[in-house]
Amino acid sequence: MARAFTPKVITANALIEGDVIYLTFDDQWSRELSQAELITDEAHAQLRLLEAQSQAGEVVGAYLADAIDGPNGPEPTHFREEFRRTGPSNYAHGKQEAEANV
Repeated sequence: MARAFTPKVITANALIEGDVIYLTFDDQWSRELSQAELITDEAHAQLRLLEAQSQAGEVVGAYLADAIDGPNGPEPTHFREEFRRTGPSNYAHGKQEAEANV
């Protein structure tokens, strides 16, 4: 028996910068998971993933990631996606540096 579909977001890495990015409802890429489109229909998720994967000039490695609907938008359900969302862990730069200077 197939597993039930769970909500997903589409994530990838920006081709030039390498940043983790998320596909929004209006076909834009955001560096904020909270702005990602939370997809609850499996067929729609597959179509959106194909659209994302066709943007080879902008993104690399697009895939569906499990998420839940949180109070401020989608939130990860797996530690891997939480880790990707916060950026590199070896030293503060990128997202971590920006948050330290707020």
